[in-house]
Amino acid sequence: MTEAPILSSQSQHDPTVYPKSINGQQLKNYISSALIWLKTNQQTVNSLNVFPVPDGDTGTNMVLTMQAAYNEIANSDETNVGKMSKDIAQGALMGARGNSGVILSQILRGFARTLDSLPEMDAATFVHALAESRNTAYKGVVRPVEGTILTVIKDIAAAADESYKRGSSLDVILEDLVKAADISVRNTPELLPILKTAGVVDSGGKGLFFLFEGILRQLQGATLEASAAVVQPINAMNIGNAMDEIEEGQDVEVVIDFKPFRELDLQSFYQDLSNIGTSIQVGEGDGIYRMHIHVEEGKQDLPHEYITRMGIWTREARENLRAMMPKYSLAEVQPGQIAVIVISPGDGLSRIFASLGAAAIIEGGQTMNPSTEEILNSFENLPTEKVIILPNNKNIILAANTAKSLSVKNVAVIPSKNIPQGLSAILRINPEGDFNKIVEEMNEALTEVECGEITIATRSVELNGVEVEEGKVIGLVNGQLVIAASSVEEACMQVLEKADVQSRERVTLFYGNNISKEEVDRISDLIKQKYPDHELEVHSGGQPHYQFIISIE
Repeated sequence: MTEAPILSSQSQHDPTVYPKSINGQQLKNYISSALIWLKTNQQTVNSLNVFPVPDGDTGTNMVLTMQAAYNEIANSDETNVGKMSKDIAQGALMGARGNSGVILSQILRGFARTLDSLPEMDAATFVHALAESRNTAYKGVVRPVEGTILTVIKDIAAAADESYKRGSSLDVILEDLVKAADISVRNTPELLPILKTAGVVDSGGKGLFFLFEGILRQLQGATLEASAAVVQPINAMNIGNAMDEIEEGQDVEVVIDFKPFRELDLQSFYQDLSNIGTSIQVGEGDGIYRMHIHVEEGKQDLPHEYITRMGIWTREARENLRAMMPKYSLAEVQPGQIAVIVISPGDGLSRIFASLGAAAIIEGGQTMNPSTEEILNSFENLPTEKVIILPNNKNIILAANTAKSLSVKNVAVIPSKNIPQGLSAILRINPEGDFNKIVEEMNEALTEVECGEITIATRSVELNGVEVEEGKVIGLVNGQLVIAASSVEEACMQVLEKADVQSRERVTLFYGNNISKEEVDRISDLIKQKYPDHELEVHSGGQPHYQFIISIE
């Protein structure tokens, strides 16, 4: 756990470093520092995942949300702190990804509302703005849960208020609230039992801590881009297109497994790789190292050349990050008709949704939550005022609702938490039907299907009475961990039992991009043998991370 840096409240501070008030340009610099420090600690936040499934993307979502906020002001010369804060909040709102990103955007929105058009922000205004950040964040969540980022912003606001009442200056208030944030994060497992069971603190709260700590570190003159030389277990690496924002110079993703000739000097290793590309990660397991990096088009051979000087490579994979999602025959919506917007994690699933009448498909799912802006842009230019959104992931529902709130169109968000629910709902679409009736029927459809998921555990933990070992196969039913197994086959059969498939009639397997067709055929044959009276369908879903998504109807 990173300790909060300490500033002496008794010291005499240079007013050029520790100002009594903050203008727009100073706020811009602080946002930059907060973003840099969060990026430095992104993987730490990602690793704080309660469930041992590959969706540890809170750090990534918060980084991308803050990056969008900073992009909005990157070239701004605005000195009015209120106007600058408003632009920051707008950027965060449009770039918000996942639940953590949406809540973070609400924190920034509340902060901006207080500043309005003020030329500068003093200590009193800062404390007031934090209180409004807290209030706005809580109001933005239908059922606030303590032990989360909400608790941390509440404790931050309280600490700032107490510090101000003691007569503290801005810098001391910041020091006090960072200390309070650190304590608050450490205490989250006491408020949310599932965190304590998993042995982690709340990831969103930790991310918020890093944002404020980054500002404090800038005031201290401490380094923000601390060593990225962190090695994690290979199975915990969430590599993929959505791991970082795809910026200039991130055209090709390269992943290489290798055995080093000698013990790695991680600092030098990371430094050498940083001269080649970005988004660097390193994992290790049983003496094998995995290197992940993004490079420019034309430089994709450089990582291979470098690794061959460091050791013997055993596996290499490359992917074009600029490749467009395949085009599908989407529904052509006419004025007055209902348009269905779908978030889909795989090419095969996207084709199925398109065939069922989707008007727009957004690539997204586990570890790649689309932003509020991406969701909004998917339907704003469609020639209809009637829009239904199927998020198909619990971590995308909040961003979908934010997009709804930003549109003047008649938008309904069906809270589908998984692919089977989304497919069950879209079957109810009638483009020319009554909007409210269709929405009602889609919501009802969510209860008519069970969802099974097979994946690989990203961490060792005991949850729901199930002891999980990192790297082993696990099965979930409706998002809840139910079994740990020695093979994908065993996991599939146990998940079907746990989902009470005997009381159902149809099983549909959507297989991912990490399992062979031969194994899919073998497992589907076993299911047919055990459940001969059930209808069984098998489709290529193309989703990452999950060998199978199973629909049970």
